Amino acid sequence: MGEQPIFSTRAHVFQIDPNTKKNWVPTSKHAVTVSYFYDSTRNVYRIISLDGSKAIINSTITPNMTFTKTSQKFGQWADSRANTVYGLGFSSEHHLSKFAEKFQEFKEAARLAKEKSQEKMELTSTPSQESAGGDLQSPLTPESINGTDDERTPDVTQNSEPRAEPAQNALPFSHSFPRAGITGVHHHHPAGSHTSFKRY
Repeated sequence: MGEQPIFSTRAHVFQIDPNTKKNWVPTSKHAVTVSYFYDSTRNVYRIISLDGSKAIINSTITPNMTFTKTSQKFGQWADSRANTVYGLGFSSEHHLSKFAEKFQEFKEAARLAKEKSQEKMELTSTPSQESAGGDLQSPLTPESINGTDDERTPDVTQNSEPRAEPAQNALPFSHSFPRAGITGVHHHHPAGSHTSFKRY
């Protein structure tokens, strides 16, 4: 057995009358040890009480169980699997409160253990998580595409404008200066002008 006692107390044990479902029937003539056990093989918590060699309580704690204080020294809980209701009579209110605290604690532990077992079942479908990780990268691609487009468009407009302006300005000046120089030089230096200087 992989079970270990994790909390023990002493109490008078009762069970609900299966016929009337109202009256309590004592299952122990005197106070007996009532213990919380943890079954590591099944990962469950149990409340077990022995009267000699007879198990008068063997109740597996489930998340939907509730321990109710019905008086200062008496508490009860319903066990649907055993189809009964257990009652415990304690010697003091302190013992009852301590037992109730442990019941709530192990009930929560049973709930967490149940959730972990469900998570193990879900871990077999890990490809869905991998595909989700790939989808997270997709929003980055349109941003990078938009960024390169924004950088390219100003480069194109800046390069085309300076190329067009010097080409237009250079053409008229290159044609006008040689024409003016040729006409002015040849017409203002005729041979007759030199002879006039010789006369003086």
